[in-house]
Amino acid sequence: MNINTIKAVYFIGAGGIGMSALVRFFLAKGKAVGGYDHTPSALTEKLIEEGADIHYEESTALIPKIFKDKDTTLVVYTPAIPSEHRELIFFRDNNFIIMKRAQVLGMISETGKALCVAGTHGKTTTSTMVAHILRQSHIDCNAFLGGISKNYGTNLLLSKTSDYIVIEADEFDRSFHWLSPYISVVTATDADHLDIYGTKEAYLESFRHYTSLIREGGALIIHKGLELKPDLKDSVKLYTYAKDEGDFHAENIRIGNGEIVFDYISPFGNIKDIKLGVPVLINIDNGIAAMALVQMAGATSEEIRKGMSSFKGDERRFDFALKNNHVALLSDYAHHPEEIKQSILSLRALYPNKKLTAIFQPHLYTRTRDFYKDFAESLSLLDEVILIDIYPAREKPIPGVTSQLIYDNIQPDVEKRLCHKEDLAKILKTEKKDIVIVLGAGDLNDMVPEFTQILKQK
Repeated sequence: MNINTIKAVYFIGAGGIGMSALVRFFLAKGKAVGGYDHTPSALTEKLIEEGADIHYEESTALIPKIFKDKDTTLVVYTPAIPSEHRELIFFRDNNFIIMKRAQVLGMISETGKALCVAGTHGKTTTSTMVAHILRQSHIDCNAFLGGISKNYGTNLLLSKTSDYIVIEADEFDRSFHWLSPYISVVTATDADHLDIYGTKEAYLESFRHYTSLIREGGALIIHKGLELKPDLKDSVKLYTYAKDEGDFHAENIRIGNGEIVFDYISPFGNIKDIKLGVPVLINIDNGIAAMALVQMAGATSEEIRKGMSSFKGDERRFDFALKNNHVALLSDYAHHPEEIKQSILSLRALYPNKKLTAIFQPHLYTRTRDFYKDFAESLSLLDEVILIDIYPAREKPIPGVTSQLIYDNIQPDVEKRLCHKEDLAKILKTEKKDIVIVLGAGDLNDMVPEFTQILKQK
């Protein structure tokens, strides 16, 4: 079975951000597309509007007939789905071809020149920057993104002319080992997903193996200072980048009046006066990596300058829902201690004299158990922290692992409290706030529209 002979594709866990890009890809290819997801969301409802047949009850009776022919149907599932899922068991028992999302993405990456962005954090913004610059350049691209691009309102871009494929390379469950990168960026290798990897050393080894997959004649662009020791083919070129040093870096950085401008220094030609469309500090690093990648793909200096300034970012990545002279509210998908630290530092640079409040929903019991001290250290950079219960996602509770672990380790000079989600609206109605950031990868973001209305009325 290959992409051309498939007639129908059934997704188990259709509503995930990575899975939904594949749903859209196969819809665009004219395939019958259906599937299951645990709960309705704005994304699943949008996929249904676009032509996908999605249901929310785990039942083989709800699988449409067209998806029950094993000779023409591909079944795709996410690792977050438990092995005892009834629909997955049905397909397995009836000898369907079943692939993880990463395997399918790997197949697609072999059909063109894959420009992949990997790393513990920064990969969504960087890969979306790459896709946007190429999209509005003479090169164009296809793109499978880990977030919804605010420039395009989607996580999938398709081109009839370009053989470049921009892919966010996800390290969860070693998914990126299925990819066939042509050029790759690695943004960071801070340990994460220790429920999968067990140790930091195993995590780093996974990235090392990923670098060995880069094709002959390709290139690796790695952030300076990482512990990663790449394993590259002899013909693969190695470059480094960072804000202040490396083969690619920034000089003459100017920050003020809500803008960040800098000169981009590169072995392939410098570009003066790069203006960030989303002016936060971490986007200097992200932008340098993105520009290095697109420059090597052939984008011109003027296309790069124009693309960087017109980049609008991703939903839930330092995403302002409200901003006026009195109050600001933004949401950020940050769910790793280093991501949270960078978000807070960027926010502090924008609002040096304002009170910063974070509402944080920890994501996963295992991540909280492994990093609660690091979370506390990052959150201690704030003026106020409101902690709610852990979002379990795919996990069952671990005895003794709660948000209290983080709370107890936050510095004493920080205002802090534990509360339930249902109490948040009352807090925002009754207390004065300056700058509020909603942090985490769980479902707390669903409340941002309500929070926005409350703060607008105040």
